[in-house]
Amino acid sequence: MNTVRLSRRAFGKLAGAVVATFSLAPFSEFALAEPVLPVDLRANRRLDGWIRVDEEGAVTIFTGKAELGQGILTALSQIAADELDVSLASVRMISADTARSPNEGYTYGSQSIETSGAALRVAAAQARAVLLAAAGQRLKVAASDLRVESGVVLAADGRRVTYADLARDDEALFRREVAAGFTAKRPSDYRLVGKSVPRIDLPAKFTGAAAFVQDMRLPNMLFGRVLRPPRYGAKLVSVDAASVKRLPGVVAVVRDGSFLGVVAEREEQAIAARRALIDATQWSADFVALPDVDHLQAALPGWRSEDKVISEAGQDSPAFDVATQLEASYSRPYLSHASIGPSCSVALLEDRHLTVWSHTQGAFPLRGELATVLEMPVGAVDVVHVPGSGCYGHNGADDVALDAALLAREVPGRSVKVQWMRDDEFAWAPIGPAMVMRVKAALSKDGHIADWNYDVWSNSHAMRPGERGGVNLLAAWHLEKPFQPSPPPEIPQPYGNGDRNAVPVYDLPRRRVTNHMLLDTPVRNSSLRTLGAFGNVFAIESFMDELALAANADPVAFRLAHLSDPRAIAVVREAASRSGWQPGLKGDGQHGRGFAYSRYKNIGAYAAMVVDVRVDHSTGAVSVTNVTAAIDVGRVINPDGVKNQIEGGIIQALSWALKERVTFSRTEITTRHWQDYPILSFEEVPPVDVVLLERSDDPSLGAGECSLGPAGAALANAVAHASGVRLRDLPLVPGKVKERLV
Repeated sequence: MNTVRLSRRAFGKLAGAVVATFSLAPFSEFALAEPVLPVDLRANRRLDGWIRVDEEGAVTIFTGKAELGQGILTALSQIAADELDVSLASVRMISADTARSPNEGYTYGSQSIETSGAALRVAAAQARAVLLAAAGQRLKVAASDLRVESGVVLAADGRRVTYADLARDDEALFRREVAAGFTAKRPSDYRLVGKSVPRIDLPAKFTGAAAFVQDMRLPNMLFGRVLRPPRYGAKLVSVDAASVKRLPGVVAVVRDGSFLGVVAEREEQAIAARRALIDATQWSADFVALPDVDHLQAALPGWRSEDKVISEAGQDSPAFDVATQLEASYSRPYLSHASIGPSCSVALLEDRHLTVWSHTQGAFPLRGELATVLEMPVGAVDVVHVPGSGCYGHNGADDVALDAALLAREVPGRSVKVQWMRDDEFAWAPIGPAMVMRVKAALSKDGHIADWNYDVWSNSHAMRPGERGGVNLLAAWHLEKPFQPSPPPEIPQPYGNGDRNAVPVYDLPRRRVTNHMLLDTPVRNSSLRTLGAFGNVFAIESFMDELALAANADPVAFRLAHLSDPRAIAVVREAASRSGWQPGLKGDGQHGRGFAYSRYKNIGAYAAMVVDVRVDHSTGAVSVTNVTAAIDVGRVINPDGVKNQIEGGIIQALSWALKERVTFSRTEITTRHWQDYPILSFEEVPPVDVVLLERSDDPSLGAGECSLGPAGAALANAVAHASGVRLRDLPLVPGKVKERLV
């Protein structure tokens, strides 16, 4: 199965095309019984937008969602093929292109299957019904008496007509409003949904073909590099541009305020020119004062903040029957995306029209900010998504897109490819914010939680392009006429920001949860996988183990005693059963196991985790020896794809919990290279056993982020179980562990 791209002009010339529109809807919308339409289908009511059947019978699906390595194009193609009764081989996917795709905002939050999948299912069901009605008229047979096999409509007497025939017969077949009431298939009728089909995006990655934007080569393409300030706050005082322009292959040196870049004929020439620029520039001594990286737990709660109680219950009367009270503080450090391939983009300014190829997660929001900064009409800018090598979260993808556009503006008619250097990626891409979590709770005499107070301090985890009141692109802040970043948006519960998953998923009749949104922002922050959920689940699930110990209860039994959701109970029991959990089992000083459970965003996928570890007392090194996960994502579209996402989340969470931390001095980021930022290696990846609790009659839930919080928490609980020592500040690096074991 191929991913194809059509120009806007070529698409307009297509004859005999049949198209159906779909769009996003929040979970609360698509979970409602039909005939209620997903909200974005109601906003895009034409049925002539997004499914094309051509004269050869091929079906092209247009989606605003981006393939980030999560397999979304494969899953969407399965949904469409099943509803339309066509073969998977006949489906072509076009995604996240502002010239051709619907505006579906961002690809984030594990929402693509929940929203786009649900909308596509509804649209494809209507498209199939329209095609059957047209076939019935042509064959003089009631539509209900027809069946479809691989895009061929069959009557009982053997007569047939293809979708392609119907498209040729009536080019206006789908020029109508989207209507409610079309019945999608029952899960029992699916042929492809629920099956592990090969991923569309993997062959090129396996074979070393051109799979990423980093691999792009266009005719007559130039290459660019940018030179960033040495630290936050520094300004460009002077540059000897003439000496750099004389270097071999250099086409242009571009300066606008403190933005500085170079364009060359070859990539190695651009890299050499950037090195020369380092010696040819003088920067001001200005800097932004950074906090003490080793004492963030004490620093963050002292920063200015907007405080809001996001959940409370039972506050009218004090807790009663209290036998034990506990409190603890937890923290996670600043985390880098650490994308394997540094951020990259290609831009071309031609005939006053700018096209940018980017691994952005939000093609349309990025287009808007590019147009603003470049003072161009939005219609004169297009952004085309191309996967990146290390493409998730708000890394440097959007920033390098503006870099490429600024350089391409200086050489109209020739495309410019800009790739960041490794130190750019670590020092200047947005960083996942540090977090501090404090919990106080009381246990009743019967061992139940009688009171719960939770506070979380964190900067905004959501500073992507497209927010109101500013421009969230790095180079825009360094121009001669700089733009200002937007203020942090308020994301309400249950989705949340730094407070995502801060509200416990347990039955707690008396509770108060307060979010302290930090206003002081010395380090550039934005979206990293799960936003605040990883830190909050780590804290909550670690504390649940501490409470279970105080109550003299088994950790699994203690959780079950505070759960009433049948699906939550099912995943907890399945994880315990599959892992061979033994209540009352003691750690032996070296070996231990930990348990954790959460429901992502409190409305998403359910995940329960058992992690087994070995702690080396001589070095403090923690080795993960096994992970068992029980997952409920509702209706599973592609089981192998879901397991890919769960396994990837677990591995990243283990890496975060054991190794990762961005470091800085009081004046600048000091994490600049891989030796400064170790990640989990292949040889350290443990066996991972994932079981999916199939619920084919329930709506699909996103799988991309649900496993990270429980995996990190279960690891911390396993270390405590093995060693008898509770570590509450991530990462659990050997030196820290050994110090506590002595």
